[in-house]
Amino acid sequence: MDRFKQIETFVAVATRGSLSAAAQAEGVAPAMIGRRIDALEARLGVKLLVRTTRRVTLTFEGSAFLEDCQRVLNDFHNAEASVSLGGVKASGHVRVTAPAGFGRRHVAPLVAPFLDANQDVTISLDLSDRLADIVNEGIDVAIRIGQLDDSSLVGLQLAANQRVVVASPRYLAERGVPSHPDALAKHECLTFGTYGNQARGWLFTVDGKPTPVRVSGAMECNDGAVLHDWALAGRGLAWRSMWEVRDDLAAGTLVTVLDAFAAPDNAIYAVFPQRRHLPLRVRMFIDHLKNTYASPGYWSNTRPSPG
Repeated sequence: MDRFKQIETFVAVATRGSLSAAAQAEGVAPAMIGRRIDALEARLGVKLLVRTTRRVTLTFEGSAFLEDCQRVLNDFHNAEASVSLGGVKASGHVRVTAPAGFGRRHVAPLVAPFLDANQDVTISLDLSDRLADIVNEGIDVAIRIGQLDDSSLVGLQLAANQRVVVASPRYLAERGVPSHPDALAKHECLTFGTYGNQARGWLFTVDGKPTPVRVSGAMECNDGAVLHDWALAGRGLAWRSMWEVRDDLAAGTLVTVLDAFAAPDNAIYAVFPQRRHLPLRVRMFIDHLKNTYASPGYWSNTRPSPG
């Protein structure tokens, strides 16, 4: 016997007050309603209803079970209604955080199209290179670049991402081209310093193994866009993502070095707290980003936004 039908029948009997009333509403014999209730109580091993010839009353267990069943049925009916109306509909507020540079170029421009398609959703976007405390700050989803270290969080890959060491032609003409990661000790390296997830060093593949290399220089900043600008100005080497420097490489204003020691892919992730059910509005926004990033030509066709 269908478990869901048993639950529907139990709710109908409990709310209408009798087996006959529930049977009449469904158009079946009262005996059929009685058999469903018997099967449900036998499966659960508890008495849910006290039945007399004239009416039924809920037991203590029945009262508690009724509340849960009504909630389940309500959620189910809402889900069916949303789909039957022409598609799943999301609603509510989504708090998103992303690295400043990446967020400006590849998250912020995608917010408006998502809201146009989901007009019952609102979004607040926090752009910062600091690693926000997702759980304690009530953030629904964080866009992060690189491996996920916190086991209390869940990471869903949105796109692949390669990091490269870049410098201006002028800097390389003046200081030379490093041939090995160890040579970076003699170069001006533009870094985050002790801030952020690059504090352990720039990552390379040396002798077939991922190897962090500690670097330093006279100029540090916790804003990746500033490091990018300094590299363009010939102030040193920078370890940047391809999404940020692709146009500069095409224009020749930056060139890559140490390509033979390129680090493993440093993918872009949507990160969120571990929870049994991700809210629909959050799930749909993550899917919106992932599907956009997977579109043919997206990364080669995008350009930095003005300002």
